[in-house]
Amino acid sequence: MADVFEDLAAEYRQLDAVLGSLTQEQWARPSGADGWTVSDVVLHLVQTEEVIIAPPSGAGEAFLSGEGTTVDALAADMVSAERGIPPEELLARWRRAAFASPGVLRAHPAGTRLPWVRTSLSPRTLATTRLAEHWAHALDITVPLGIAYPDTARLRHVAWLAHRTLPYAFSLAGLAEVPVFCDLSAPDGTRWTFGGPDAPTRITGPAAEFCRVGAQRLTPGQTGLIAEGPHAADALRLVRNYAA
Repeated sequence: MADVFEDLAAEYRQLDAVLGSLTQEQWARPSGADGWTVSDVVLHLVQTEEVIIAPPSGAGEAFLSGEGTTVDALAADMVSAERGIPPEELLARWRRAAFASPGVLRAHPAGTRLPWVRTSLSPRTLATTRLAEHWAHALDITVPLGIAYPDTARLRHVAWLAHRTLPYAFSLAGLAEVPVFCDLSAPDGTRWTFGGPDAPTRITGPAAEFCRVGAQRLTPGQTGLIAEGPHAADALRLVRNYAA
């Protein structure tokens, strides 16, 4: 796949072009994230991105190491604690963190593990999760506002992450891991495949829809995805490209 650090920076530039064009009224509008305004969504992205660039970024415990708090609850509490920052300050803060983080992640030596949520990730995998989260939240901003946010080849990273974390998703649901083959069409019409083609469970269809299902922005029934095999329905129901 293409360099994820370069693609992460490109995703940030695409979102920056949108954020820089918003009016004060648009910042205050409801987003696609339930209960959050556009400002709240950007604040969430700011807060999580600042975890990456704040030293010591390669040491310590995951910032959600306990079992008593969910990721969603923690994010809601963090946003609530800082809600009300003026849009121009919020955008400047996001730019500082977002434009720095690809270089920060790339600079870590091989073998580094970075704390994230309840676990630790390699810099490359963390960059992939950040790309996936920014892409999904960009939809939360642009879709309600009627702003174009074209799908790109960078979705390959998001689709890879969704497939790669299927075993984790199955385990959260108390199900045994099963092999899944994904045969997806990219935004430009090329073919992306993940997993072994001999797997009895297969998912085929548009990569953009697969990624949206993984981000819970679409349900499987709202897509043209085709799931075949003994565990296909479970795979589409459980696929995710975000932390829990």
